[in-house]
Amino acid sequence: MADRLQREQQVFLSTIAAGPHQRRLAYGVVILSVLIFLAAVPFAKMQLPRVWAFIPAYESALVICDLITASLLFGQFHSFHVRSLYVLACGYLFTALIASIHLLTFPGVFDTGGMLGAGPQTTAWLYMLWHGGFPLFVIAYALLRRSTLDEVVPTRCTSLLIVLGALLVLATVAALALVVTRFHAILPPLMVADHYTPVMLSVVGVVWCLSLLALVVLWCCGARSLLDLWLMVVMWVWVVDVALSAMLNGGRFDVGFYVGRLYGLLAASFVLMVLLAESGMMYSSLLDMMERLRRINLTDGLTGITNRRAFDAELQQEWRRALRGHAPLALLMIDVDYFKTYNDTHGHVAGDSCLRAVARALAGASHRAGDMVARYGGEEFVALLPQTSLADAELLAQRMRLAVADLGIPHHGTPGWPLVTVSIGVVSASCRAAEPEAGLAEQEQPPPTLLVEAADKALYVAKSAGRNRISANGLYVSDTHAPHPA
Repeated sequence: MADRLQREQQVFLSTIAAGPHQRRLAYGVVILSVLIFLAAVPFAKMQLPRVWAFIPAYESALVICDLITASLLFGQFHSFHVRSLYVLACGYLFTALIASIHLLTFPGVFDTGGMLGAGPQTTAWLYMLWHGGFPLFVIAYALLRRSTLDEVVPTRCTSLLIVLGALLVLATVAALALVVTRFHAILPPLMVADHYTPVMLSVVGVVWCLSLLALVVLWCCGARSLLDLWLMVVMWVWVVDVALSAMLNGGRFDVGFYVGRLYGLLAASFVLMVLLAESGMMYSSLLDMMERLRRINLTDGLTGITNRRAFDAELQQEWRRALRGHAPLALLMIDVDYFKTYNDTHGHVAGDSCLRAVARALAGASHRAGDMVARYGGEEFVALLPQTSLADAELLAQRMRLAVADLGIPHHGTPGWPLVTVSIGVVSASCRAAEPEAGLAEQEQPPPTLLVEAADKALYVAKSAGRNRISANGLYVSDTHAPHPA
C-alpha cells in the first residue's frame, strides 16, 4: 500500500491536475474540430492544386513539435521516474523520426521518386506505420498509468533508460524505413499515382481503429491530469486526421489531404503546449515551495516567530552594516522569569502555550519594520534593533516587559510571583569600522558576539536585581576590538 501511495504521489507530481477550466477548453477544441470535420467532409475528394511547399513546411513543423515534446517528456521521466511517461516520450520520438523519413521519401519534394531509394508505395506505408504505431504507445501509456507496473524507476537507471529507449526507437524506425524502401516492391500497393487502392481502405481502417481504441482506453482509464486530458484530445484529432486524409478523401492533394494533415499538426502542438504550461506551473509551484521551506527554515515551530538560525544570520548582516555606517545597533536579551518552575507546576502543554503568548506580546510591542524578535532558545528571546540608541532600546524593552505582564498569565509555581514576567538585558553598541589604511582585514573586525555577550551580562544583572525589570549597558566598539562602557 505504501508503494502504491508513493507511485501515485510521483504520478501526480509529474502532471498538473486538470481543472474545470482546462476541461471546458478541451471540450471546446473537440467541438470545434467536429464542426470543421463536418464542414470538410462533403468536399474531401475535391482536388486542389499541388502545393509542394506544403509537405516540407507541415512535416518540418510537426517533427520539431514532436521532438520538443519527447524531450520534455523524457525530462519529466528523469525527474519523476514514472514508466508511463517514459513510454509516451518514446512514442513522440517515434512519430518525430518516422515523420522525418516520410518527408524525405515523399515523391516530388526532394526527388521525383523520393529519397532513400523510395518507391511509389513507400510514403503510403510509412503513413500507415506512423499513424498505427503512435496509438500503441498511447495505449501502453494509459494502461501503465492504471496498473501496478508503473513503478518508480531508480534514479540511477533513468539516464541509461532514456539513451536505450532513444536507440531502440531509432533502430525500430530504421528497420521500418528499410522495409518500405528496399522491399517496397513486395508490399501490397496502397497508391496508384496519387489515388488510393482498395487495399488502402482496408489498411487505413485498421489504423483508424487503433487511434479510436487509444482514445477509448484513455477515456476508460480516466483523465486524472492535464496531460491525460489533452492526450485524449490529440487522439480524437488523430481519428479525424486519418478519416479525412486517408479514408474519406480520394488521394493526395485534395481537401481531405490538406485539412487532415493540418489536423495532425494541430494535434502535435496540443501536448507540447500542455507540457510547456505544466513546466511553467511546476516552476511556479517549486518557487512557492522553496519560499515556504525558507520560511519554515527561518521560523520557530513552537512560537511562530523568527528562530535562532535567522537571528544569527540577521545579526551578522546588521553588525557589518553598523560597522560600515557608524550606526548604533541595539540588542535585547529577554528571559521568562522562573519558567522552569512554571513548567514543573503547570505542565509542558501550558508551558508551550505560555511561550507562544509571550512571543506574540514581544513581537507586538515592536512596531518598526526593521526590528527582529526571535526565539533564542528555551525560554529566552532576543530583539535586534538596527539604528537604535540605548535610550530608545530601553523604552522598547520597558514596553515589552509591560506587554508580557499585562497578559496576566498566572504563575503558581514560585511563591510571591503571581504572574508570568520577563527580565530584559539591553545593550546598544556604537560601532566604527576599521579604516583601510589601518591594514585591518575584514575577518579581524570586531565579532558580533560582543553584542550578545554584553546583552547577556545585562540580563544577568536584571535577574540578580530581582527579575521583572530591565538592565541597560552601552558599548563603544573600536578598531581594537575592545568594548568600552559608554
